Amino acid sequence: MNQNRLALLALHAIPGIGDVTLRQLISYAGNAENVFKTPKGKLLKIPGIGRITAEAIRTGNTFKQAEKELTKAEKDDVQILLFTDTNYPSRLKQVPDAPCILYVKGNVDFENPKTVGIVGTRKATDYGRNCVEDLIIGLKEHKPLIVSGLAYGIDIQAHKQAVKHNLPTIGVMGSGVDVIYPPAHQETAKKMLHLGGLVTENSFGTKPDAHNFPARNRIIAALSDALIVVEAAEKGGALITADISNSYNKDVFAFPGNIGQSYSTGCNNLIKSNKAYMITDVKDLEYLMNWDLNEPTKKNHFNIGEDFSDEERSIVQILQSNNNQLMIDELGWRSNINISKLASILLTLEFKGIVNALPGKIYKLKL
Repeated sequence: MNQNRLALLALHAIPGIGDVTLRQLISYAGNAENVFKTPKGKLLKIPGIGRITAEAIRTGNTFKQAEKELTKAEKDDVQILLFTDTNYPSRLKQVPDAPCILYVKGNVDFENPKTVGIVGTRKATDYGRNCVEDLIIGLKEHKPLIVSGLAYGIDIQAHKQAVKHNLPTIGVMGSGVDVIYPPAHQETAKKMLHLGGLVTENSFGTKPDAHNFPARNRIIAALSDALIVVEAAEKGGALITADISNSYNKDVFAFPGNIGQSYSTGCNNLIKSNKAYMITDVKDLEYLMNWDLNEPTKKNHFNIGEDFSDEERSIVQILQSNNNQLMIDELGWRSNINISKLASILLTLEFKGIVNALPGKIYKLKL
């Protein structure tokens, strides 16, 4: 059993340690194992760490819980992805509030060249369901990954149509991966596992409490290159997801609806306030996303010579797998190199003409 993975899970299980604090702890200590070895006095100097949290870290009582999580994951064929893993979804790596841990069940290719999020009201009308069906049929040639939330209404229609037309689809859950909610969608969830799957940041057994759903919406937003809202009331989860997508600088689209109908109000308002592009069919999406069926997927073949240290090579590889740029803090988390040493390595890479320093402590590969 990998001790650093175990330590990270144990750290995540401590009450009061969220995703941002966890990253900060690892940034200070170098890795999760070192966090538990850090003296209480030094822990208290880390922003956001109080006496109770420091004591919980020092006691290490959550290791047993972490061991149970890993054992159950292996038994249930669930993959636990940590934000330090190389196969952690690259799209999620780009957002500041990404979950540190993901539970994944099924055959999910997070690196599909095209991803489309589809969200909307739980009380879908025939119009909304038809919009989703027509959209999925139009998307077949692009073979995108369809992302939604497994909820009633538009969400489940998106999943069902994706399964029907052999497109990969993932359901981002507001519960544990072993708690299918709503239960009525268990059959669809099983079918999704063959070409897609289920994703959550919540530990095994987590109930679908209301506060989990706004949090899961940020994952839907982050994983989607384009987010499409199909029928939404004036307030609701779909609009929260749209707002988050806009904050991530994602492209948001909305199907217009009849004036005066309650489940068209949200979409019409998004369009009216320029928070979403109006979409009537897949051609609008293709045009605005610049999706050309004849254009081959571009790969980054950037290489460095032999006169580079192992740490320099590691930094370049991490940047290559993260759209060629990252903030220095995240580079530190992923490379397990402390910030002061990392800054020196990056300066050397700048002198060698490999990276550029950008505003906001972001480092980007020169291509």
